[in-house]
Amino acid sequence: MAPRRKAPRRRAKKSFNISAIEAGTALSLAQSTGAATAAQQMLKGDIAGGLKSLESNVMSQKQKIVGTLAAAFVAKALTKGFSSGTLAKLGPIRVKA
Repeated sequence: MAPRRKAPRRRAKKSFNISAIEAGTALSLAQSTGAATAAQQMLKGDIAGGLKSLESNVMSQKQKIVGTLAAAFVAKALTKGFSSGTLAKLGPIRVKA
């Protein structure tokens, strides 16, 4: 009889990808909306105050938010043609377009 082989085990990927455009858009939107201060208010128990703060920041920064989203849309459309798409590799992190 032939000896039995163990089933092959799958290994987790040792690297992960981060989209530079999406990460930049998310950071810009978080800064424009004041999400950090609103989250701090909510964590302290003032949910209504946090939502009110978020709402007022979004209404006052409408132009900047729309511009950020439009720029992200255009950047994503322009980078579709890149062959590899990798902008940088930092250890296990790959920064893609």
